[in-house]
Amino acid sequence: MAEWVRVASVADCPPDHSIEVVAEGKVIALFHVDGQFYALDGICPHQGGPLGKGTISGCVITCPWHGWQFDVTNGIHQINENIAQPSYTVRLEEGSIFVRFGEE
Repeated sequence: MAEWVRVASVADCPPDHSIEVVAEGKVIALFHVDGQFYALDGICPHQGGPLGKGTISGCVITCPWHGWQFDVTNGIHQINENIAQPSYTVRLEEGSIFVRFGEE
């Protein structure tokens, strides 16, 4: 069953920034791009780098360890579209950011 979990406040993640949060035992990279919030699994599949601490340019996050890049809107790797970082559905409610975990 799907569960919505509060992961941060809107103020914690200003526009054009990313943050790293831990929720439900998972590291989540949270992004604020073009007025929208997105969430990806925060551990880069290459060698475990912290995606939430990477550099964001437009809708592309660059892992700070080895430069792997992903589209934050869908998790797709920028060079090899067969690599997709898991993403989470995000919801805003009364100044809080919620992420959905589990299946419906």
